This record gives sequence, structure tokens and C-alpha cells, in this order.
Amino acid sequence: MTTTTLPEVDEVVTHARAHDIQLPGGAGTFVLITLDNGFDHTKPNSFGAAGLRELGAALDAAAKRAAAGEIAGVGITGKPFIFAVGADLTAVPAITARDQALEIARLGHETFSKISALPVPTFAFINGASMGGGVEIALYADYRTISSDVPAYATPEVFLGLVPGWGGTYLVPHLIGTEKAAQLIVTNPLSQNRMIKGKNAFELGLADRLIEPVTFLEDSLAFAAGVIAGTEQVERATVDTSEAAWEGPLDKAAADADGRTGKAAPAAYKAIELMRLARTASREEAFEAENQALADLIMSDELRSGLYAFDLVQKRAKRPAGAPDKSLARKVTKVGIVGAGLMASQMALLFARKLKVPVVLTDLDQERVDKGVAYVHDEIDKLAGKGRLSPDASNRLKALVTGSVSADGFTAFSDADFVIEAVFEEMSVKKQVFAQVEAAVPAECVLATNTSSLDITEMAADLLHPERVVGFHFFNPVAVMPLLEIIRGDATDDATLATAFATSRSLGKTSILVKNSPSFVVNRLLGRFMGESGRIVDEGTPIEVVEQAFAGLTPMPPFMLISLVGPAIALHNSETLAAAFPDRFAASPNLAKVVEAKLPSFYGSDGKLDPKVLELFEAPADPVVLTAEQVRERALEALADEVRRMLDEGVVQAPQDIDLAMITGAGFPFWNGGVTPLLDRTGIAEKVTGSRFLPIGVASVPEA
Repeated sequence: MTTTTLPEVDEVVTHARAHDIQLPGGAGTFVLITLDNGFDHTKPNSFGAAGLRELGAALDAAAKRAAAGEIAGVGITGKPFIFAVGADLTAVPAITARDQALEIARLGHETFSKISALPVPTFAFINGASMGGGVEIALYADYRTISSDVPAYATPEVFLGLVPGWGGTYLVPHLIGTEKAAQLIVTNPLSQNRMIKGKNAFELGLADRLIEPVTFLEDSLAFAAGVIAGTEQVERATVDTSEAAWEGPLDKAAADADGRTGKAAPAAYKAIELMRLARTASREEAFEAENQALADLIMSDELRSGLYAFDLVQKRAKRPAGAPDKSLARKVTKVGIVGAGLMASQMALLFARKLKVPVVLTDLDQERVDKGVAYVHDEIDKLAGKGRLSPDASNRLKALVTGSVSADGFTAFSDADFVIEAVFEEMSVKKQVFAQVEAAVPAECVLATNTSSLDITEMAADLLHPERVVGFHFFNPVAVMPLLEIIRGDATDDATLATAFATSRSLGKTSILVKNSPSFVVNRLLGRFMGESGRIVDEGTPIEVVEQAFAGLTPMPPFMLISLVGPAIALHNSETLAAAFPDRFAASPNLAKVVEAKLPSFYGSDGKLDPKVLELFEAPADPVVLTAEQVRERALEALADEVRRMLDEGVVQAPQDIDLAMITGAGFPFWNGGVTPLLDRTGIAEKVTGSRFLPIGVASVPEA
């Protein structure tokens, strides 16, 4: 390209450092190109315009040497622990015109195609994390090796709102077939961006050799020498390109995308369309179709929302808005947990694994305590059985987690620095527990509550030192859900709050600061969403219609979500909110009937709505039956109203915290940017509240 329309950006350039290696066995001179941006593994290699041009220049130089007979082969590998993680997406917000998007798409194809055009055998040595364009660049090589310890291998583009557009939708299905390709390119990204490991990639056929990490480069070069010398043979399964074999898995992937996105994520369907085209199109035609698709998607609000969400998770999550100076945090050397039920036991396992400090579980009787400790020890054994813990590490962790009966006055907490309660969600019970714990713990011990909805200030009001009480709200399952809501009561001091944030960081959690308010952030918004859904059903719309209305908006339908958290907990949350905000929230009488009947779920073991539940629902005298579209619009309007109220009340610092919470605490999809970009994009924010939540360009295409 002789001219460029690309905007100037501050790119972290991934350099292409080429050097000669003499292959073993006299196989000749080999050019090894190492991708390296000059930083350690915490800043992975990515491909921006400058990096692509530098790689192109290195490949051009290798091509001249190959043509002159100076070299026998060319290989590409990465810096320690990292191969490459794809395009430099930090440059996308600066792209304001489609021709700029088209140029970067074509530059990727143009550069990577120089690998396959080399007149000598080419190799990719996948030594570390490989994603997106990092997966694609290796596919242009004739042969691939992959390290058995590669922790993450994926094409996450659809998760963000893109497609693997530098060759992926053509090269992957032609290498491994459409069934495996659709799993990698569409299904995994739509499954909360599922990653696979190096061993899995090899088993799929994406690499020719699986090599142990200790001698990875040495063995990869020996493999290359064998291929060049003709002593190493590579066999690959033949891909069936008949229409039936090719299209069937793609039809299945499209149906799966319908269920997961409600056709609200265009990238998934564009990826499927490109893979369909790949069956009959020439490579050049397929690559140009990818270019056009990338240009369209880069200029879509869905991608900009996805990148906004990615930025929240990668950056804002690391610097929680409103958190006190971390220097105020106190060291935590021992943790006490009041309660030994499932939630408490999950917390104990997390504290022990991440903090590596003693953790004591307490409960009313020895049987409950023993059961809680046994759960933790069993989970540690499972981790050891999977090879994720060594025998020594397993034994050390088990030794850290012990139990004590709380009837002794919580004397087991006498040297604890951080005590968290996870008892019954009833204010009088929690106040009594904290009064007893306060009498047993040191003066500066943090008293944290895992309450999902109750008033932190009221909980601390009768204590001698209410300043050390803080909300520390985990989401279930504790080990999986990233979010921790940290709630400041009226009396909570900065040292307590700083210790809570530091502890959360050590636990590997994403934290947001929340004002003390009913149900905090996620449960308040889910309460409004589920409450509105319940109201719609109570008014006469069939549950089935309501459940179908939210594909692509929420991670699961509302009554499935109620089933996940438990009808009793959902009812308690709605009652809390109804008491606080009776004008907007109400406890569903039909939900109350389900709880009274002690039914654990709206769904049966067959995955369908349970007829027993449906029998309990009373039809109103004058039913109002809405369409799925009307249900969706009404629920979104309710969410927009509640988000605006929460921001006006100062529940969080900014709309970004609402979105970060809903993504990491409730699994709201990246392609919507959480909640507020969707409400802006659909016009519902302005319709309901009079203005957008985010300025144009923050999570949408900027104005040219």
C-alpha cells in the first residue's frame, strides 16, 4: 500500500526479530522470526499497522534470501509465554471511516500471505498464548508445533463483535472441517469466550506436533530439520468439502447462535456466512469477503460496545473508581468465616487458595462445621486429581482450613484480621453475629458481610466500632463469578475499605465500590428486570413468551435465572426491594406460591418448564398478553429507569461501573457492552430518561 488513511495511534509495536539458525543434521540455514514487543508476558504481542509492516519487511527479506538459495526454511515463534494475541484493538476507537477499517483488514491478509508465498518450507512454533490473529498467522505456515503448556488458544473475535478476518474463516475449516471450526470460531466465543489449551488445539488438528515446554524450541527446530530433510512426515485428516458435510455443522452453529444471542450479535452470523462461502470460493475471494466483513463490523456499534466492555474488564476493573489509597490497607494474615454452608465453604476455599493464610469456618454445631471443612478438603482433592495442585500444595491448603463451633464465643477468631459472615439473610441474625464476633476479635479486624441486599449501616449500628464493617458481596458460584461488590456503610472508614479492596484484589476479583443501598447494584437491577418479567407473567403473558424474549440481552431467561439463584432467594430480594421502593418493585404472588410449595426451580430435570410450577400460576380475570418484542421493550424500559435512578442516587461512580457489574456479576454479554450501551443504541435510554447514558463514541461508532 503506497498511501495510508489509518489514524495515528500510540502503538506498542510487536517487532519481528529475525536471526539465522543452523538446523541440526546439516538441514541448512533457517530464519527464525521472533515476535516480541519488548515487554514481559503481562503485555502480550499484538498486531498493529506498524508491527504488521515490520513483519512484512522481515518476510520480504527472507523471500529474497530463499530465492537466492541462502536459506532452507523460515519459522515464526513468540517471546516467552506468549505467541501472539491478535490485532491491536486499542487502535479501533480512532477509526472513524470504513476505508480505514478496510485498510487494516487488507494489511493483515497482505502481510500474513507473505508467509505462505515463501518458496521454502515455513513453520509456526506456537510457544505460548495464541488468540485471534495469533491463531491465524500460524495457519499460513506449512507446518505447526504447539507447546503442551499453552494456557490459552482461541479465536475470541465473535465474543467482541468481530470475525477471525485475517484468514481464519477460510483456513480453519479447510484444515479441520466445519464442525470443529464452528466450535472454535462461533460456539466457544458465545460460551463466555471459552478458551482451549495447547493440547486441545493439537487434538483438533490445528498443530502437527505437541511438544513439551522444556525443550520446545529445540524440538521444534529438530522437527523442522526433519521435514526439510524429508525424514519427518506429517499426516493430516482429509476434510470433507461436500455440501452436506460442510453445511450441516454450520446450520447447527447458526441455531446455537440464535439461542444464545437472539440474532442480536451480527458477528456470529457473519462468521458462519464466511465459513459457508469458504467451501466454494477461491482463497483470494474468501479473503476479500473477510476484508469487507471486518470493515462492516469495525464500523458497527456492537463491536464498539464489545471493545468498551473489554476495556472495562481489562482496565477499569484493575483501578476501582472511588477506592481509597491502597497504602491504607492492613495486612490479612488470618480469615474467619461465620457459617459453614455451601457459600461459606466456597469462600473458605477461595481465601485459602489465594491468600495462603489460615481460614477458620464456624457454625452452630460440630456436624455443620465438619461438613463445611470436608467440602473444602474434597474440592482441594479434586484440584489435585486434575493435576492443578501438587500433593504438597494440596496438603498445605488442607492444613490452612479448619473449623470451630461458634458456641465457644468465636474464640477461634481471636487473632483474625478479616472476618466475614455468611449466615441467614435476616438483619437480626446478622446483628447478633457481629456483636458476638466483635467481642472476640482484635481491635483492627475487618468485619465483612456477604449480604446480598441488607443495609450495611443498620447492621453495624449497635457495634462499638461500626467503622470496621464493610459489605463484601460475592456472587455464586464464588470461584467462577469475577465480581465483588464492596459496600461502604455510613461509618465505614478508609482503612477498612482499603483493606477490603486489597483483599479482593488478592482474591483475583473484580471490585466496584457501591453506596449502601437496597440490594446494591446487580441484585437491584436483576430484581427490577425479574420483577418486571414476573409482573408481565402475572398480568397474563405466558411464561414461555417471556423466556423467549431476552436472548442476546441476558445470559439466560428471567425464570431460568430465578431458578439458578433459587426462588426463595429471589423472593427475598424482591421483598427487600418492594419494601424500599414500593412504587416500582413488588413481590410476585405467583413466585411466592412457588416458594411456599418448596419447588426448587421453574424448570424440571429435562430442561423444560416444570408443569407443577405452571399449575400454581393463576391467570388474571382480564389477561394482557404481550408479544416477545413488547416484553423485551418493557423490560428494557424498566432497566433504563432503574439505571438512571441509581446513577442519580450515587449508588456507583459512573455508568461504566453499572456495566462492569452486570458483565462480571451477571454475565451480560460483551456485544451489548453490558447494559447502558444497549439502552443508548436502541433509543430506550433517551425515550425513558431523556438522555443517553454514555456520550457518542464511548461505546458506539464515533461521529466522523
